[in-house]
Amino acid sequence: MKNGISITPSEVIEYMYCPRFIYFMLYLKIPQKEEQRYKVQLGREEHKRKSGINKDYLRKKLGVERKLIEQKLSSKRYGIHGIIDEILFLNDGTAAPLDYKFAKYKERIYNTYRYQAIMYGMLIEDNYDIEVNRAYLVYTRSKDKLVEIEIKKEDFIEVNSVLQEIINIVGKGYYPKGTSYKRRCRDCCYRNICVK
Repeated sequence: MKNGISITPSEVIEYMYCPRFIYFMLYLKIPQKEEQRYKVQLGREEHKRKSGINKDYLRKKLGVERKLIEQKLSSKRYGIHGIIDEILFLNDGTAAPLDYKFAKYKERIYNTYRYQAIMYGMLIEDNYDIEVNRAYLVYTRSKDKLVEIEIKKEDFIEVNSVLQEIINIVGKGYYPKGTSYKRRCRDCCYRNICVK
C-alpha cells in the first residue's frame, strides 16, 4: 500500500471514465450503488459461470502449461490489489493474465481494458516473480473471442503515473477536473452533487 491506499483495477477504470468518480467514491465514500445496474449484474453472473466451467482446460495453442483461477492478489510495491480471472503460466517461462469481458469485441482494445490488464500483469510479476509481457481478453458476447494485448515495461510506468494521480485524490482530497466527455454526465450517479 502506498500512503495506506490500495487501488483496484476497477477504480482505475472509474478514474479513466471520470476522475471525479474517485473523489466521490473513495475520498467522500459515497457509494455509487453499481450493484443495482443491470449490466453489472449480468457481467458478474457471467464471471461466475465462466469460473465454474472448464477448470482443467488449458489453452495449449497459447502455450499454457498450468493456470490459476480467480486469484486475489495485492502488491505493496504498487499499492494495488485485485482478483484475476485466470493466471496463465506459459511454456516460454512467462505468465499472462486472462480476463473475461461481458462485452462485444469492436476491433479495438479500450484503454480501460488495457490498463486493467497491465495492472493484473503488475500484480502477477510482483507476487510470482515472473515476467509478464502479454495479457488476454475473452469477449463473451462475441462468441468468446480471444484477444492478446502486448505489455511493455513502459506500460507499467504509464499505469503507475495514473495510480499516483488517484493516490493524490484519495490521500489529499484533491478535487480533480471532470471528464471532458459531457455525455457521460447524463447517466452518472454523482451528477446531482458534482460541481462543474
